[in-house]
Amino acid sequence: MRIGIMSGDSGRNNTLDALVARGQEVERRGFAAMWMANIFALDAILTLAIVGRETKRIELGTAVVPTYPRHPFAMAQEAMSANMAAGGRFALGIGLSHKLVIEDMLGLSYEKPARHMREYLDVLAPLMRGEQVKFSGEVYRVATNLSVDSPPPALLVAAMGDAMLKLTGERADGTVLWMTGAKTIQDHVAPKLAAAARAAGRPAPRIAAGIPIAATNDVDGARAWTAKNLVMYGHLPSYRAMLDREGLAGPADLALVGDEKALDAGLARLRDAGVTDFIGAILPVDAGADQRTLDYLQSRLTRDGSLR
Repeated sequence: MRIGIMSGDSGRNNTLDALVARGQEVERRGFAAMWMANIFALDAILTLAIVGRETKRIELGTAVVPTYPRHPFAMAQEAMSANMAAGGRFALGIGLSHKLVIEDMLGLSYEKPARHMREYLDVLAPLMRGEQVKFSGEVYRVATNLSVDSPPPALLVAAMGDAMLKLTGERADGTVLWMTGAKTIQDHVAPKLAAAARAAGRPAPRIAAGIPIAATNDVDGARAWTAKNLVMYGHLPSYRAMLDREGLAGPADLALVGDEKALDAGLARLRDAGVTDFIGAILPVDAGADQRTLDYLQSRLTRDGSLR
């Protein structure tokens, strides 16, 4: 299981200079990847392209870019450009986002999300492979190609429900998750995703799992901080469904918080469940949490950035 670090939330250290410095630190410490959310701050694809010019080794992935606001041609063009800037180290993670964001905040239709993603991938994936696309669907009608001298980036889709897991297994390189625990990954995500990939003749899919984490001796305080600051994730329907599958009341119960022994056990559970890429979303539960958690995770790395 490769270990990566989540960066670029809308609250702290989200300037370009800070994110470039974070990418360089993540690389210097030996981690496999840096991932960036695309929420209400900097554009993740553009930012990671810049980070890619200032780093040499780490993978740089979006977790995730919402599809509805961007035409698949524009998404493909941006992703291919970012992959060129990063020397082939960019991974494109995309997702539907949520009705609250797409309809209520952005004023777009969230109608038939599975149909939207199916058509989106039918345009996006071949464009990134350099193929001529002639597609006529209910949502998209596209006849064009891209000429970018770069290999296609890894393509990951945020998939939690049955329909999205099947679609992702058939058309993408894997999934990127948030608020999804080890039991749910082992019993629901991993087997359904793998079955769809096998049926489509595709390689074993990646499972990248974003999990809140903090190395701390104040477990109760860390869980209280998480319950207060990540409360919205317990109410968004797609995440709520995953928390319910896991049998958890909310994000505070999912977070990996505690001493080294507790964190070791949590990481082992995720690895054993089938997670290929752990994305550590470090919780700023106190002034020293960031460096303390980075130090802990670094101490668990092998040379290639995987969990030892």
